[in-house]
Amino acid sequence: MSNNNYYFISFIFILFLFSACSNKATSDNGKKEENEPVLQTVSDQFETKDAKIRVAAERTDEYLHLLEGKKVALTVNHTSFVGDIHLVDFLISKGVDVKRIYAPEHGFRGQADAGATVKNGRDEKTGLPIISLYGKRKKPLPEDVEGIDFIIFDIQDVGARFYTYISTMHYVMEAAAENNIPVLILDRPNPNGHYIDGPILEDDFRSFVGMHKIPVVHGLTVAELAQMINGEKWLKNGVQCDLHFVKCENYTHNSSYVLPIKPSPNLPNMHSIYLYPSLCFFEGTDVNAGRGTEKQFQVYGHPSYPEKTFSYTPISRPGAKYPKHQNKECFGVDLSGEALHTLREQKKINLDYLIQFYHKFPNKNSFFLKNNFMDKLAGTDALRKDILAGKSEAEIRRSWKRGIDEYKLMREKYLLYAD
Repeated sequence: MSNNNYYFISFIFILFLFSACSNKATSDNGKKEENEPVLQTVSDQFETKDAKIRVAAERTDEYLHLLEGKKVALTVNHTSFVGDIHLVDFLISKGVDVKRIYAPEHGFRGQADAGATVKNGRDEKTGLPIISLYGKRKKPLPEDVEGIDFIIFDIQDVGARFYTYISTMHYVMEAAAENNIPVLILDRPNPNGHYIDGPILEDDFRSFVGMHKIPVVHGLTVAELAQMINGEKWLKNGVQCDLHFVKCENYTHNSSYVLPIKPSPNLPNMHSIYLYPSLCFFEGTDVNAGRGTEKQFQVYGHPSYPEKTFSYTPISRPGAKYPKHQNKECFGVDLSGEALHTLREQKKINLDYLIQFYHKFPNKNSFFLKNNFMDKLAGTDALRKDILAGKSEAEIRRSWKRGIDEYKLMREKYLLYAD
């Protein structure tokens, strides 16, 4: 074989390999599959259009000087990282006198089931005492804050009123105010911060899954919400805490931000985070919303649902030990294949998921749970009653408009970032 023929055949072979690799990235229907990051470890990269976003914890020059000579308590969990280092370890390495950790729902390491009691303990790595703020005690007791000079809150939120990390923040602020301890909020982007939607919480439906007179999707970062809680005097007896905060850098509410770590066991990826404000309402029904699967808050179903085109079987898993309809085949809907940009650009709670499932559900008397958990999630009983009355999504939405408009005016006073 001549050298020219050899080079020609080699060139053809290389082209073949390149073509095969390119085709591998294309699905059977000819569309390129979306490369959705899996939120599992801190080593995952920030895959975001706004690549220069820096969370507040990384802006160390803005807050380390405040902690010099102070005894510090941290309200943190598994999302509280400074680059590749947990905030607890980072502050200790910088000589900060960290005294204790306050743990929210899911615990300090973020592995406890939703709703499961989190116990007090000690961090195996540092030996620091961990005080649970999820269980019987949701607010730090006077002895929990005794001797503390500064409390830091640094937890990734997802922008929904019923996500309980913001309720923990409320109680930490309240305890701090009552004991004259300043609070520092290290802010993080809100992945659902680009829209506002849902009914405003009514006082009669206040609970740990809804403490503030804000919509379900509130369009605030935790630092902005902390300012609102303080400014509107929502803490007990109208007390206000000595509030400090560090902003994110290069963030706006319209930024497309992909979380580098899953914020809780049942929000494993950006599909679940975008769908959570809509699908969480199923938690107030007899419908399984994906707990006990690998597609939490991306699928929903029930054993008696009449349409049989899609099914799955919830099983006991870490983070969902006792899912609804465990070990039973559930029929329903799979949203995990929806394009991320489509879900994000909806910019609304999709009530159609809930309403259509209810209309097709065979036993409507058992659709909503008897404990009326739906009302706590919605912050009102109007949503449940409107669905029972057969109202359309458009009719229900119109009932939210006045409350949302009034909220938006109030919100403007507390914004730290442009919309």
